[in-house]
Amino acid sequence: MQADPTLITPVILCGGSGTRLWPRSRAGRPKPFLPLIGDGTLFEATLARCSAQAGFCSPVVVTGDAHLPHVEAQLGADPAATVIVEPSARNTAAAIALAALRLPDDAVMLVCPSDHHIGDCDAFAAAASAAARLASEGWLVAFGIDAKSPETGFGYLKRGEPVGDAGFRVAAFVEKPDLARASVFLADGGYSWNGGIFAFRVKDFLAELRAFRPAIAEAAQRAVAQGHADGRRFYPDAAAFAEIESESVDYAVMENTARAAMVPADMDWSDIGNWQALHVARARDADGNSTAGAVELVDCRNVLVDSDGPRVSVIGLENIIVVVDGNDVLVTSADGVQKVGKLSGAVNQ
Repeated sequence: MQADPTLITPVILCGGSGTRLWPRSRAGRPKPFLPLIGDGTLFEATLARCSAQAGFCSPVVVTGDAHLPHVEAQLGADPAATVIVEPSARNTAAAIALAALRLPDDAVMLVCPSDHHIGDCDAFAAAASAAARLASEGWLVAFGIDAKSPETGFGYLKRGEPVGDAGFRVAAFVEKPDLARASVFLADGGYSWNGGIFAFRVKDFLAELRAFRPAIAEAAQRAVAQGHADGRRFYPDAAAFAEIESESVDYAVMENTARAAMVPADMDWSDIGNWQALHVARARDADGNSTAGAVELVDCRNVLVDSDGPRVSVIGLENIIVVVDGNDVLVTSADGVQKVGKLSGAVNQ
């Protein structure tokens, strides 16, 4: 099932500091713009599954000035693609508001992070079509990612009663749980991961933002009204935008609206949130190992080794991550990957 290009405009959010995949990802070259899976980057893969060939309108990319060179180098030649350059980082509610205020009221926005991996693009397109149908009826729709394991790093959506032929009301947005609670969610079967992918009609999103976060809506409106275009770039007014309080779209809108819906999405999704998540998303050998660069493994299981230069040899280890990037070397257990962003090299990159 393909998306309808008259309805769906991809809004691709590019931001982040790149600490969780240090040392490969850094503030100056963060995760979306690296070829972590296959030959293309995660940003390029996002563009490809939201392309005109896949049945979508030209994208709106929201990014900061620091990432602008990467965005424009990888965005391609679509003359109708636009880039909104955020003057400062103010989280997803403000970023989505900027895009909404530059689109027609009846346009359906498909909000996509630029740094996720989706292995089943046909399933993604089917979910996008279902979400667009609900959005065109006034629902604010989240993708409910099929939960495969009791993950503690994701928020969850609790499924409510059916809406239409392919969606459900969101009965509750649930914060990141501990392992015991996540295991209960998985066993229940009525909970999905909240992957941060949303669809809504412009006028409905703006109406809810004005209702629940009027200060964000008003400042974003002024930032756009006082902004200026430069080719396919649009620069919101920095002073007006700086007045916005940083808040996610989940907290600002989705957890408050009475029109929250979800569509199930089983599409081989990963947020590539750390080295272990990348290891799982990559092709692995019969022993669960994945390698990139000059690497030799002997009697290893569930090991990832990624080197951009020196030859790395590993013997007799399990559940270990080894990454070499220039003069920086990371060695961690699979359980330790959540702490990579706390290393001084990642913090002070």
